[in-house]
Amino acid sequence: MDLTLFQRDDCHLCDLALEALAQAGAPEFVSVFIDGDAALEARYGTRVPVLRRGDSGAELDWPFDAKAAARFLSGAD
Repeated sequence: MDLTLFQRDDCHLCDLALEALAQAGAPEFVSVFIDGDAALEARYGTRVPVLRRGDSGAELDWPFDAKAAARFLSGAD
């Protein structure tokens, strides 16, 4: 599964999202830090952390817990 987690440096919410993804048993994903990228900051600045599925383009915005992440990963959302 092609997954990307958009996040910021020194982001405590991003740390919580990483914990939720680990609890959900998320497969390997790419972390993209949006800091310093004007286009990504404009798109995700107030929404991070955001998990994006490459296959469908669906995005899971914060806040989410392990249960919501598992549903998203299964394609149920």
